[in-house]
Amino acid sequence: MTNITDGDLLLKNITAQAPFPICFADLEKAVAEKIEAGPFGYIRSGAGGEQTLRNNRAAFEKYSIVPRFLKDVSNVQTSINLFGKTYPTPLLFAPVGMNGMVHDEGELAVVRAAEHLNMPYIQSTVSTYALEEVAQAAPSATKWFQLYWSTNEEIAFSMVARAEAAGFEAIVLTVDTVMLGWREEDVRNQFSPLKLGYARGNYMNDPVFTATLPDDSFESYVQGVLQNVFHPTLNWAHVRELKKRTNLPILLKGILHPEDAKLAIDNGIDGIIVSNHGGRQLDGVIGSLDALPAIAKVVNGQIPIILDSGVYRGMDALKALALGADAVAIGRPFVYGLALEGQQGVEKVMTNLYDELKVSIALAGATSVKGLRNITLVKHDGTEVR
Repeated sequence: MTNITDGDLLLKNITAQAPFPICFADLEKAVAEKIEAGPFGYIRSGAGGEQTLRNNRAAFEKYSIVPRFLKDVSNVQTSINLFGKTYPTPLLFAPVGMNGMVHDEGELAVVRAAEHLNMPYIQSTVSTYALEEVAQAAPSATKWFQLYWSTNEEIAFSMVARAEAAGFEAIVLTVDTVMLGWREEDVRNQFSPLKLGYARGNYMNDPVFTATLPDDSFESYVQGVLQNVFHPTLNWAHVRELKKRTNLPILLKGILHPEDAKLAIDNGIDGIIVSNHGGRQLDGVIGSLDALPAIAKVVNGQIPIILDSGVYRGMDALKALALGADAVAIGRPFVYGLALEGQQGVEKVMTNLYDELKVSIALAGATSVKGLRNITLVKHDGTEVR
């Protein structure tokens, strides 16, 4: 329960001694000025001509709130429940790989921030630090493991077993990376963080992966990852086999079509992350928020739905929650915070997003996350969503 009082949220930023970029555009500008073009372009850019990147933002801007007033909104309930655990906010850390390219502490700093804020953290397969190191850095944090399938599927099963042994609480299988998207910015900058070793953590600590290498050279590691990280044969049979190999809940990340959501439920999947990979995979794809309502309709509350891709503001999170998401995952903004000020920067970014969300829930006339399902949204053409 959050008590909304005058000056509680906005004034603390105005009176802060060290101003910190509070909106996404300012964050992005500050990071562009601080880090090299290669890492910045990798984080900022989308695939191809970046239509999907633009579609994500256009989707959020398409919807407007019709607020209700003269309601007591002095106490706003922002907590949610996922897989039997209650969290104070509906925000999660999306799996973003290779954090070491923007800060030396990489994922360790991020998971410590997640622990401090009590927000679930999803660690990427392609992390700078191994999942065991991340688990040790923040033992009380809720940690989920994002899995990229491997050409050698025993590597995938090995990583899942390691995650379960290390105390991770869910597996997030990404399904939209059967091959790498066409990323022109990285070609322009001649930059590949994978080839520079920023994805070594989980692979070089995996006994099944290292056993496949001809030697322990850096070149063998890079070639080994490239041979395994993409999986064009991934299909529902692999998903069913994964379910047999773990007792953890399994979420599918990258679902955009309602028929795939139906299949996920039919195959016993425990959750869905509606995502287009932040616009970084297939260009010309529907915005993640535009895909959400149809998926929410077919899921009908049977399993949790998390929305990611293009969520840059607290108001973005509000619209996603109003349109059917049970939680919202944040990606680029927290990475920018990490680049600027490490763990403290991550905490500042996520706290600002949450504070804006809290204020916006109250100003919309709701008093809880679930209550957002009852607010009225309209599209630009005047069509009332609810």
